[in-house]
Amino acid sequence: MLLGRRKLKLETERLSLRPPAHSDFHDWAALRRASKEFLTPWEPSWAPDHLSRKAFTNRVYWAQRSVANGSAIPLFLFRREDDVLVGAITLDNIRRGPAQAGTLGYWTGQAFARQGYMREAIAALVHYAFARLDLSRIEAACLPENRASRGLLESSGFKYEGVAQSYLQINGRWRTHVLYASLRSDRRGRTDVG
Repeated sequence: MLLGRRKLKLETERLSLRPPAHSDFHDWAALRRASKEFLTPWEPSWAPDHLSRKAFTNRVYWAQRSVANGSAIPLFLFRREDDVLVGAITLDNIRRGPAQAGTLGYWTGQAFARQGYMREAIAALVHYAFARLDLSRIEAACLPENRASRGLLESSGFKYEGVAQSYLQINGRWRTHVLYASLRSDRRGRTDVG
């Protein structure tokens, strides 16, 4: 689904979700810098210029192209009460045709973790993906030891589906991930795993 020039914005009880804008650079760089130690174990290694204005500008242009061509929905999360950036969520790798699927990724600044913001954002984006984009399946993956992310996915209605060996490079190493999915019409019931 092409979104064209229409402004994409999702609202939750406490958050406004919208694509990144050039004016978000300073807030984004400050939040990422302040949260680097917190995020590093769970993310791909940062490029040397990760926090630069140029890298952010490229990120904004990628977001604009991705939304326009329907390949991804990258959104920043802003707390509605004070318009503070708390993190980001992306529905990426949107596949059409028989798949009708996409892959979910997210991060929260350390100061805003474990306050329910990402649960709200996931609920809003999954609803948008199923109701507006007509997707059938949303996939997500995380490191097996990332209990916070696993708990977040499970409490957001995602079901454990298995393990992918050497799935992504995280913090400079190929890492195995656990796989989760949320289906538009899910009749699988609860899956509990250790």
